[in-house]
Amino acid sequence: MIDIDKWAEIYATVKKHKLRTALTAFGVFWGIFMLVLLLGAGKGLEHGITNDFNVAKNAVFVWTQRTSVPYMGLKAGRYVHLTNDDVRAIQEQVPEVGILSPSNGLDGTFTVSYGTKNSSFNVSGDYPEMLYVDPLTISTGRFVNRIDIEEKRKVAVIGPRVQEVLFKTGENPIGKYINIKGSYFQVVGMFTPAGKGEDIVSASQTIYIPNTTLQQTFNQPNRIGHFKIIPAPGVPAEVVEEKVKALLAQRHQVAPTDLKAFGSANVEKEFKDVQGLFAGISGFSWIVSIGTIIAGIIGVGNIMLIVVKERTKEIGIRKALGATPWSVISLILQESVVITSIAGLTGLIAGTGLVALIDYLMVRFEIDAGFFASPEVDPTVALMAIVLLVVMGALAGLIPATKAARVNPVEALKDE
Repeated sequence: MIDIDKWAEIYATVKKHKLRTALTAFGVFWGIFMLVLLLGAGKGLEHGITNDFNVAKNAVFVWTQRTSVPYMGLKAGRYVHLTNDDVRAIQEQVPEVGILSPSNGLDGTFTVSYGTKNSSFNVSGDYPEMLYVDPLTISTGRFVNRIDIEEKRKVAVIGPRVQEVLFKTGENPIGKYINIKGSYFQVVGMFTPAGKGEDIVSASQTIYIPNTTLQQTFNQPNRIGHFKIIPAPGVPAEVVEEKVKALLAQRHQVAPTDLKAFGSANVEKEFKDVQGLFAGISGFSWIVSIGTIIAGIIGVGNIMLIVVKERTKEIGIRKALGATPWSVISLILQESVVITSIAGLTGLIAGTGLVALIDYLMVRFEIDAGFFASPEVDPTVALMAIVLLVVMGALAGLIPATKAARVNPVEALKDE
């Protein structure tokens, strides 16, 4: 690799056949360029969709519906109501549950007022553990705490839309009292919701209060709307989902075969499905790009065969003067690796630059492309591409180099 004469010969050969070399190298360039671009776009899609998972990636949600199977003398069609006793039962009998956050809500939206201003907002009764499941950024103040739950305090944590509608610009809501359905609650915190689109709109106009306070104040004694659950470390979410639903079915006299009595959402399963989808997209990108690269490598190999044919007499002279077969092979291999490496690295730089430019423009102009965000090129991909280039370049020159090494000096000198 440090033989100056070889580099000079390679440069002379490439310079003599610039168009042929460029057209041959374009296949390799395009293959690497498409690989980087497709994988970068795939990462953008992955980031865009996973950003919508604004809850814990292993969260489980369980709620009740109407039964569909008669059981133990009870008719189908009855509605199952969750209670505070279910909370204690799950905590005691399902050790696979790491975090349990019961939640309740007032049906629909209710008019909330402050002074002369009023509007309709969502009101949700929750526990402090909710932040492990549905993380919120507390911008000012605090969230509901354990003392609020135990003492059934009338405190509220409001979203940005609530603040915007009820309070004057620049007014600090902390410590102020808002009227929720005839009861006054002191604002103790404000939050910034995660997510985007409809989710963030809905979250921004939500008011969180202690669940025990909601039960007592709004005539929902011993009533739970749904459970938000995080499995214990190392426990699959599916296991927790099945065990909690089985326990609730037993406690509320629901047939084990009744699949409609309890609804659930397994975020971990959905997230794995999404990851599997993008693994497939990544694999498809590699297959398409490698196919293009192989086509380019074959072109390089063909060109090197032509080079060997053109330089048959020169190779014969080299061997007649004592050149070893390896010196001949290394010359051809080096030229092949140089062509493929330069073409591939150019494609790598061009593809990475284009992906970076797209990312920059999206951030600079605050473009919201829905399911597409923050495209990027994984450094591992770049490293693998470089290794692939060297290997492919060596393979492309292997057959021509072997042919060159077998040239008979006498026959080569007679070649016209």
